[in-house]
Amino acid sequence: MVVGMETERLIGAALCARSWHLAVAESCTGGLLGHLITQIPGSSDYFWGGTIVYTNALKRTLLQVDAGVLERWGAVSSQVALEMARGVCCVTGAEVGLGITGIAGPGGATPQKPVGLTYIGLATPGESWAWRHVWDGDRAANKEFSARAALAHLLYYLRG
Repeated sequence: MVVGMETERLIGAALCARSWHLAVAESCTGGLLGHLITQIPGSSDYFWGGTIVYTNALKRTLLQVDAGVLERWGAVSSQVALEMARGVCCVTGAEVGLGITGIAGPGGATPQKPVGLTYIGLATPGESWAWRHVWDGDRAANKEFSARAALAHLLYYLRG
């Protein structure tokens, strides 16, 4: 597994090779994913931006996440992560979108959705994928694990 800023560099090179652009929609990571991506000089060549959507209302209005999906599956679900990823592509025109939603902790958990539960969605023009993770760190660690996992999934996807 590639670690540190090398992952971000490889993502940038792969996006540029395809002439693709990336946008992100973050909930539980609170902007950390966008921060990691923009640590790389020249990231403005392929990174178009992102949103931090903590509330369901913003998920609906900014990213067009379906209210029925939110009601049926809850904000922390693979379905919402995918809709966030698709929505940020629609809003920005980017070819690749990442959506992250989860429970960073220490509060907010339920018996069905524990602290550390995170869903990551990836959307491209022809495909979409979602991953489920359950981290066992504190709030800061869970946010870091989630953002880094999103980058790892994106790199894996871009490498084919």
